[in-house]
Amino acid sequence: MSKEITIMSARNLSASLRPYLQRLADAREYDPFAVLGLHAVDALDKGTKAAKGAKNDKVDTVCLRVFRPKVLAVAVRISDDHWQALNRIEGTDMFVWSGSAADAPPRPWRLRVDGIEQYDPYAFLPQPPQDDLYLFNSGRLLQAWRMLGANPQTRDGVDGICFRVWAPTAERVSVVGDFNDWDGRAHPMATLGGSGVWELFLPEMTEGALYRFEIRSRQGVIKVKSDPYARWFEKRPATACRVVAMSGYEWADDAWLAARAASDWLHAPMSVYEMHAGSWMRHPDGGFYSYRELAERLVPYLTEMGYTHVEFMPLMEHPLDESWGYQCTGFFAATSRFGSPDELRFLIDALHQANIGVILDWVPGHFPSDDWALAHFDGSALYEHEDPRMKVHPDWGTHVFNYGRNEVKSFLLSSAHYWLEEFHVDGLRVDAVASMIYLDYSRKHGEWTPNKYGGRENLEAIGFLRELNEMVHGDFPGALTIAEESTAWPMVSRPVYLGGLGFSMKWNMGWMNDTLDYLHADPVYRRYNHDKLTFGQIYAYSENFVLPLSHDEVVHGKGSLLGKMPGDDWQRFANLRLLLAYQAAAPGKKLLFMGSEIGQPWEWRDREELPWFILQHQRHAAIKQLTADLNHVYRGVTALHDQDFSYEGFRWIDCHDADQSVVSWLRYARDGSHVVVVLNFTPVPRHAYRLGVPHLGAYNERLNTDSAHYGGSNVGNGNLVEAEAQSWMGLPASLVLSLPPLSALILIPA
Repeated sequence: MSKEITIMSARNLSASLRPYLQRLADAREYDPFAVLGLHAVDALDKGTKAAKGAKNDKVDTVCLRVFRPKVLAVAVRISDDHWQALNRIEGTDMFVWSGSAADAPPRPWRLRVDGIEQYDPYAFLPQPPQDDLYLFNSGRLLQAWRMLGANPQTRDGVDGICFRVWAPTAERVSVVGDFNDWDGRAHPMATLGGSGVWELFLPEMTEGALYRFEIRSRQGVIKVKSDPYARWFEKRPATACRVVAMSGYEWADDAWLAARAASDWLHAPMSVYEMHAGSWMRHPDGGFYSYRELAERLVPYLTEMGYTHVEFMPLMEHPLDESWGYQCTGFFAATSRFGSPDELRFLIDALHQANIGVILDWVPGHFPSDDWALAHFDGSALYEHEDPRMKVHPDWGTHVFNYGRNEVKSFLLSSAHYWLEEFHVDGLRVDAVASMIYLDYSRKHGEWTPNKYGGRENLEAIGFLRELNEMVHGDFPGALTIAEESTAWPMVSRPVYLGGLGFSMKWNMGWMNDTLDYLHADPVYRRYNHDKLTFGQIYAYSENFVLPLSHDEVVHGKGSLLGKMPGDDWQRFANLRLLLAYQAAAPGKKLLFMGSEIGQPWEWRDREELPWFILQHQRHAAIKQLTADLNHVYRGVTALHDQDFSYEGFRWIDCHDADQSVVSWLRYARDGSHVVVVLNFTPVPRHAYRLGVPHLGAYNERLNTDSAHYGGSNVGNGNLVEAEAQSWMGLPASLVLSLPPLSALILIPA
């Protein structure tokens, strides 16, 4: 692209101007405002003081310079009815006008470029937001998307878009797009000093315009990068960013947000439907449902099923469908697969108006190495670590964020803030926390660098997570943060001021693994694994636990939940019913991945919709009905959720009956009310089974998973069972029950 400049005359091109013009032609100029726009005829032309420094000298002659590749003619409007042509410097793309200061075009001046009228971007000087830049460089700017990226602004009465990007080691940065034929010479940006931020205001830019940043590194390598703060992208596989106006969406969820802020989530029911928006339902041709179409179908479905929350696998922009959103390239952008950002707002608003909370999966643990995205953004290890032992995640081949860099903290904290503020989401489930807090996660000896104390803890990541949780809980009352953390790291869900990481809750991966291992075994062997049902109570209240049956358990050859169950068809369905009831009645909040609520026979297939057609079969329809009933019972019976996180809400009745593979317990509310739960993990009915209870009186068999209503054998105890005045298992009264095979019973005092 570079070419030798032909000098028409010394009058047209001074020796001082020549290097600027050469750098513009080479797309290397880092200070375009020093030469472009309106200037006094100064040091660049006559060796006199520059206009920007000429405070005392009267300026008589000014010069307007416009650099426009690939155009034939440029004129400037001097007055309403007078346009003055600019002279092209021979052999260059520079157009020049000079004249007396009295005849200079008014700021901001309009140009006519090959007959098309437009404002000159270089008529609008940079406006560094000093306070925001200071906070950004300090790691404390929580709304960085309002400063960086592409933001609508009005300058000198002209509407346009202010582009800013952080690229501290770049030699030159330009805005490129469909408005300038993707030519990096056309709109070079100005550096804002030591902040590392670059800026350019493009007047009259409209929503929907495509753009990227073209970055020339100090090594001379030119790359075209997506905006880290972009709020809208093209549909995959295209990856250009779209200019989006500030949202004018009118929310109707004030009542929901007020109730959320006043809520006591520690003692409230929480039953979460985890879903992948791209494969929940699809059109007959395989096309995705839009956000609005999801709202039409999802809201009534979740209401019918009794869920309190929906958790979406990442809806942030990602180019690869197969990553399910966990390879995020747009940390501020709702994926365009399903529509516009405001259409996502519509979906969330509709869920809130139906009293359903919204949790988003959020992935601050790593980012993909795509050359057009964050990786080596300005030619240096900017968002990722420079140290190769900390840079690449060995499991996923992705880059690890440098949590010790202030600007990276501002980026990630702002991303979390953005989804909570701009989209009213009610919580963030933070993916792969263990991979963040351990320096040696999935790394062998010699493949990791100890911290300054010689340990394996990632101190910077720990500090970041604490700041994240303090921010969320401080700025968004009632909003939740949930950690997917698979180790025994202490106090994950305890406040920062007590020394914890500060999450609201943590997934109980131990409960999930033990439970599925236990149920996978043939019932004849379960007596030898009884501790897998009971061990979890030792640590059940060390954290605020969510009991997850997540997407990770129904992919990669693991089979569906139904497919994990042993025995013939009757036993498989009975085991699944028992599993769902066990989850609902055990201490902890609940999460179930889509498809499990209808007894999906095979593992999740992300390229097609759930097999809704199986609901025509009674056994699958019965699983769906049971799931709904369990949710409604869990929500409606206070003792089943009020003390999910407290040992005071749980008491074993009998945890020792390994020979018969039966466990039983009591759940208590703070008001003293209770329920009785008893589970039989063998296909053998247990008649005349005596069970201790707290007091005399009738108990109602509130739910029986063996009911014919759910496809069971209909063994049970009728509506009411009377407690006898015979102490049992340390309790003053007892019930004599018939325990159905492979079943759960929930009984409440009548």
